[in-house]
Amino acid sequence: MRELSLHILDVLENALEAGATEVDLEIDEDVHADRLTIAVRDNGRGMNAQTAGRALDPFFTTRTTRHVGLGLPLFAAAAKRCEGDLSLDSSPGRGTVVTATFRHSHLDRAPLGDIAGTLLAFLLSERGAELRFVYQHRVNGRSFDLDTSAIRAELEDVPLSHPLVREWLRDYITAGEAELVPAHQGIVIETQTE
Repeated sequence: MRELSLHILDVLENALEAGATEVDLEIDEDVHADRLTIAVRDNGRGMNAQTAGRALDPFFTTRTTRHVGLGLPLFAAAAKRCEGDLSLDSSPGRGTVVTATFRHSHLDRAPLGDIAGTLLAFLLSERGAELRFVYQHRVNGRSFDLDTSAIRAELEDVPLSHPLVREWLRDYITAGEAELVPAHQGIVIETQTE
């Protein structure tokens, strides 16, 4: 996949398939340590040791709609290609934690990509709209945090899928992510002026 955000979306969708009602996503970019860590935790059904052991096999899936499960194996391959790894910790009734690490500066490391679009696709999906989602993205000590329970408390009965809320959410995530771009990376974020 060309963007790590697509791998992240796949893991988030796995959490929904597992019946999760709470999902945490943490992205930690430590440029000084040359490390990128992506962790997804859920409180879904979890897997027994045998199923968890086979989850990285591309010819194994628990889904009935297809015969292969390429999501986690491709994510693991992307991490290993960049001097990192992928770990899976799961047990029945306790949920699952997927953690991928990458050498941040590795030439073959895909960019994070459209995180705002990924989070919106997840949150606005039929099942994603009801769960508690906590997101934290850290870059060298700076942090952007999002917690859907706090947002829902403010919105009361207005759903996240309401057009004005959806637009605000995209702008909020995009602005929060833009604040994390370190000035020393030489990245310029263009803004439209009228």
